[in-house]
This record gives sequence, C-alpha cells and structure tokens, in this order.
Amino acid sequence: MEIKKVRDEPSSDDGDRLLVDRIWPRGVSKADAELDGHPKDVAPSTDLRKWFDHDPKKFQEFGDRYRAELDDNDAAHDLAAKLRDERPQQVTLLYGAKDDEHNHAIVLREWLRDHL
Repeated sequence: MEIKKVRDEPSSDDGDRLLVDRIWPRGVSKADAELDGHPKDVAPSTDLRKWFDHDPKKFQEFGDRYRAELDDNDAAHDLAAKLRDERPQQVTLLYGAKDDEHNHAIVLREWLRDHL
C-alpha cells in the first residue's frame, strides 16, 4: 500500500487509486485524478482536521486522535474489510496535503495495514 499526492501523475504502478480526503482538493479535476474510489468518510473529522491545521508539532497527537477515530469509524472498517476480501495487487492512497511527512494518509495507511 502506497501513499501519493493526488496532484502527482497517475502511474500504472498505482493500482487502485483511492482519494482519502474528505474535501475534494482544489485545482484537481476528477478526470485527471483517475480515481477508483473516494472513501471520504475515512478522512479525519472536520474538528480534528481543523485542530491539527497541518502543524508538524501536533502530528504525533493528531495521529493518536485520528487512530481513535478510525477505531470507531464503520467506513474505515468497511474499507479494511474490502481490501482484505478483494486483495488488490496494489492500492495507492491519495491525499491533497502539501506536507509529505505529516498528513493523515500516513496514519491511515498504518491503521489499514494493522487491520488487513
């Protein structure tokens, strides 16, 4: 399972491309994104996203809070079950954040790996 910016060029190596942002990223057309799905309900809650505000100093606590949300999120468990059942060759989680090291897709990938 990989993560990648939604603005990066799609690749045949991406496999199933899933946009995991709640809000559609500005400046990205649906055609250019070449998505296989948009499970937006697995994204952090609006309150958590606003609290985090992409502040790297808050990332550890953000991750803890987001994992707690995922544990209680039926959509996240449904996505994990779907990935377990379908066993796609490759899945790429796409995100719109500018920061490659401090974003929710990193936390979601870890959570999904633990639940597959």
